[in-house]
Amino acid sequence: MASRRLAKSLPSVSTLNSLRRNTDLDHIPKPVARFDLSAVFDPSSPSAVSSAPPLPTLSLSAAAPSRLIRFLESHLPPSFTPADLLRLLSCRLRHHPAFAPYDLHVFQWAAGVDSFRHDHSTYEWMARTLAVTDRLGPLRLLLHRMLAQPCPCADGIFACPRIEPIIGFAIHAFCRAGRLDDAISAFEDSRRSVDGRPGVALYNTLINGFARRREYQKAKSLYDRMVKDRVKPDTFTFNILISSCLRCSDLNSALDWFREMRARGCEPNVVSFNTLIRGFFKEKKFKEGIGVAREMLELGYGFSVASCDILMDGLCKDGKSLEASKLLEEFLQKGALPNGFDCFVLVETFCKDGGSAGRALEVVDSLWGKGNFCSEVTCSTLIEGLRSSGKINDACGLLERMLQKEMLPDTITFNTLLETLCDIGRTSDANRLRVIASKKGFKPDTVTFGILAHGFSREGRKTEGESIINEMLDAGFIPNIATYNTLMDRLPTRKNPSSRQIGKAR
Repeated sequence: MASRRLAKSLPSVSTLNSLRRNTDLDHIPKPVARFDLSAVFDPSSPSAVSSAPPLPTLSLSAAAPSRLIRFLESHLPPSFTPADLLRLLSCRLRHHPAFAPYDLHVFQWAAGVDSFRHDHSTYEWMARTLAVTDRLGPLRLLLHRMLAQPCPCADGIFACPRIEPIIGFAIHAFCRAGRLDDAISAFEDSRRSVDGRPGVALYNTLINGFARRREYQKAKSLYDRMVKDRVKPDTFTFNILISSCLRCSDLNSALDWFREMRARGCEPNVVSFNTLIRGFFKEKKFKEGIGVAREMLELGYGFSVASCDILMDGLCKDGKSLEASKLLEEFLQKGALPNGFDCFVLVETFCKDGGSAGRALEVVDSLWGKGNFCSEVTCSTLIEGLRSSGKINDACGLLERMLQKEMLPDTITFNTLLETLCDIGRTSDANRLRVIASKKGFKPDTVTFGILAHGFSREGRKTEGESIINEMLDAGFIPNIATYNTLMDRLPTRKNPSSRQIGKAR
């Protein structure tokens, strides 16, 4: 009875079919998207700016715009602020594998929202992102938009204080890419938009851009304009101009700029002197370059590692290694050598010159005596030079000093020295060095053990050879028992010559 009453209360099948046929689907309300991105994805729209081709920093497979709309609806409130948009761009969109290429589209879409206005934080993030991803065409358009629709904090009588740093970063990107016309255009925009005159940093960036392109005259014209605008040049300005002259092999003009710097009250720094020294050495005027280095010390400017490298490299490349070593000794006695200086070039030059490895060892000894320790690469190079010239004891002594200072040589240098010791019948000394080095952290390889085993075998010292092979087995260098037996069979069966002599003595 209950089932009959339930059947009467439900509509019949024919009634349901009639309702389906008469239903007007057009009257069913459709969900309305909160965000409309059609403007920025319409190629015919003037506000649509295409991004650069896919870069390694961007996703190779961008998502469909419909997915981007859902992404924005999930992470942006209906009435969002610049802080909300910046958080979305920098924390979510930037690291998303599918939506990262849409950063500029989202930025442009937000500019068209009636209740939203970009501020300097969103402009700066977008400008830096476009610059570091080399999308310089959109970057130029972004600067135009920023000046046409300025930051809300520029609604008063003063311009936004972040405009100049944003434009400065863009100018640096344009100069780095060689787009100097865009850099000049951005510079002119900054002159019209910032309060007062552009800062010296902005001028320096643009001057450096022309200097790197060897356009010295344009760099000089910018300096003249800078002085005319009553912007005081600083040390960086003159260093750029000095370097620009030397790029064009104009040493006299570089000296003129150095004098101009002193005349305007700008104190030169280490970079100023290093640039001049490099310029003199480039023109083969070594005496004048060394004179600048000595004057640098007399004026109270300390050497940097780059200063010493310029002096040593320049002299050694011209075949003046002996003069370089004397100059190094002079500066060492004056205490002018900086921490971290490594005389690798000088040591390498002496070692390549047959019979001069001893002189290189004297230089290293002098440096170590004053607490200026050389690197592992320099010491390894010197060990190989001493070994090649027959100074085996000196090479072993240097290796032991390295190990005392917790410095480890490379495996090839170490094995080569051990092999030389074994060849002259000093396998015990070679094994002693191996033991000391292992305690300091050196990892001997199969070649190391093979050299020692072969050395003991040639000297007829079977017991020591067996000990080496057993160590190889413990270290995992012997894969199976057959290899182990083969190595053992290769050892001599005759007694140790030294033990035979001891028996005769008894």
